[in-house]
Parts: sequence; structure tokens; C-alpha cells
Amino acid sequence: MKVLVINCGSSSIKYQLFNMDENERVLASGLVDKIGLKGSVIKHKKENGEKVEFEGDILDHQSGIGFLFGILTSEKHGCLSRLDEIDAVGHRVAHGGESFKTSAFLDDDAIKKIEDLIVLAPLHNPPNLKGIYAIKAHLPNTPQVAVFDTTFHQSMPEHSYMYAIPYSLYEKYRIRRYGFHGTSHRFVAKHAAEELGKNFEDLKIITCHLGNGASICAIKDGKSMDTSMGFTPVEGLIMGTRCGDLDIGAVTYIMQKEEIGFNQANTLINKHSGMLGVSGVSSDMRDLEEAAWEKKDHRAQLALDMFAYRVRKYIGSYAAVLGGLDLLIFTGGIGENGPEIREIICKDFEYLGLQFAQEKNDRVRGKIKVISSDDSNVTAMVYPTNEELVIAQDTAEIVNSMK
Repeated sequence: MKVLVINCGSSSIKYQLFNMDENERVLASGLVDKIGLKGSVIKHKKENGEKVEFEGDILDHQSGIGFLFGILTSEKHGCLSRLDEIDAVGHRVAHGGESFKTSAFLDDDAIKKIEDLIVLAPLHNPPNLKGIYAIKAHLPNTPQVAVFDTTFHQSMPEHSYMYAIPYSLYEKYRIRRYGFHGTSHRFVAKHAAEELGKNFEDLKIITCHLGNGASICAIKDGKSMDTSMGFTPVEGLIMGTRCGDLDIGAVTYIMQKEEIGFNQANTLINKHSGMLGVSGVSSDMRDLEEAAWEKKDHRAQLALDMFAYRVRKYIGSYAAVLGGLDLLIFTGGIGENGPEIREIICKDFEYLGLQFAQEKNDRVRGKIKVISSDDSNVTAMVYPTNEELVIAQDTAEIVNSMK
């Protein structure tokens, strides 16, 4: 079975084509970028690693998908003889609300439910839907599946996902904690446990997806019990440009003093806060580390200290939620490629039973590696995430079950 995985943003389409029957082999991957903007480009990577770029006007997602299909079937750069070799298409969809507790086959009813959830994810679900509509236009008879960022966290207990606001507001608007990055948390928890020869359903696991967007998840019996992101991806950890946990009273105070409205406040907490807002330097961890450690920039160092502190605080609280800890996992751009930040986060966790091994952690970037000592009661490890593979696996499983 050949599965095309699509991840649509407002002006981009990330894609990977898998052959699931040949050890989940990636046949092609790439990015359709700057859709509807000047300088539209498709960056395509072949199975042999060769990279090619195609420039031209790409007006919308449907035409972007059309250009992509042209590349996939081209004699020089393609890997398909015909488009009908694509057996199924899997989509990353940000928000499944309470309507979707698992990945779902995309019939008209499911698409309507995703459209109804735009109110909960106005920035993400609309472009996700554009990808679904585009595939439906080009390949009307090809089955499509949605894999949601939120479904893994639907196992959270009520006392974990509810906010202490009037219950009527939850009933009316479904205001509650949903969590995100669920596909990543599920993937690394399951596969890291398998790497250790254990069943992730038997372990108490904390997964740290640390990147420009960041979240932590507490997993017990193979289920998400709590996660740091909430109703939106703003809650929780300090991120590249998002503020993370913030007193709502501070937001209303800023709005009053700065005389700004809802839209400006929303932009403030999503785009101008976090590591960028504190440091004034960058939202990129590499820039901050250079500024803090080489240029001795105080605010850059403060941003790094605040980031690590917030991660440590969540790990400690989630260990309490789980009643202990067996496995601590780092993933995401920072989690996989930031040995210095991992070291700062993991220090002084001996009370949890974690003995950090600096010599194992040093220079570990983007590969599977245990970074705790051999005699540590808690295993800490780095495990690169692969959300596209999870989407492909779920898509193949659902489509095969319908045959």
C-alpha cells in the first residue's frame, strides 16, 4: 500500500509518500511553500536523497497538490507511473475536539465535523481542510484519513481537562483542555519503550516534545493522563514566541494599560512572547545559546533559564500525577538536538531515581540514545519523533480495515 501523507499550513504543504508494504519506505518527500505568495516553490526530495526545486506561481492548495502530483508522476523526478498508485491519503489535522477520539476515515460526515471545529482551531483546521478538499478534487475515489493532534489526549480524566470556569461555559462552548502534539507523544512513548524491550502500556512515561512549539505529556497504561497544552497551544511551557502559562489577570491588565483589543492581545501572547519576548534576540534556541554563552547576554540567559525551569517543573508535577516515573523521553527539534539544554533539565533529578549520564548525553543530536546511567532507576533517553509515519500507519490501518 502506498500512502501519501499531507500536512497543510496556511501557505504550505508538507508531504511524504510511503510504501507501507516495503518496510514503510519513504519514496519521496518535500515542501510546497509560499502558496498564494511571491516566490512560490516546491522543494522535492527523491528516495535516493537527491533534492530538486521547482519555482512558479502556486495560487492555492489545490493547484499546489496538482503540481505535486505532476512531480510524483514525472519521468525524470517521479516515483509513480500513475496517480492511482496512491492507495490512500493521510492528513494531519490539528483539532478533533471531542468529536474524534481516534483517527478517522474522511467521509462527508467527518469532514463536516472538522469544519464545525474551525471555531476551536481557526488558524489550523482551515488549511488542513484545504488539503482534504484538494485531494478530493484530484483523487475523488482515493480514501482519505484524518489523524488529529488532539486524539491521544482524549483519555485524560475529567479532573485533568476541565477548567475552573462556570460549567455552563464548557457545556455551551466546549471550553476545556485538549492538548496537542498527541501524534508525537504517542509515537515516541511507544517506540522508545519497544527500543528498551518493554511495553509502553506497562510504564509510567513523561514525554517532552521540545521545539519552537513545546509540550509535555504524562502517560500511564499507554494513555495520556495530562499534558501541558490546553484549550489552545499557548498554555504550558515557554515556547519560541508563545508565552506559555500566564496569569489571565496579567493579560487583561496589559490590554487595559496598552489600550489594545483582543486581536492585538492574541498576537502578543502567540507571536511576540516566549523566548523571543524575554530575550529580545530570537525565538531560535541556537541563537539564544550563542548570545547567552558566547556573548554573555543576560536576557538570552534568562530566557534559557526560564525555559529549562518550566520543563523541570512540569516533569516534577507529572511524576507526582503518575505516582512515579519509569521513562523520560526527549524529542522535537530542541529535545533531539540540544544536549546542553537536556543536561540543565535533567540535573538534580536523583530524588526521582534518575541518574543522568553526561558522557552519554554529550554530542547526541537527532538519534536514539539512552542518556541515563546504567544503574539509574529511571531511564532517560532521546528519541526522534516521526509524526508523518504515525499518520501513514493509522491511514493504512483504517483503510485496510474497511476492505
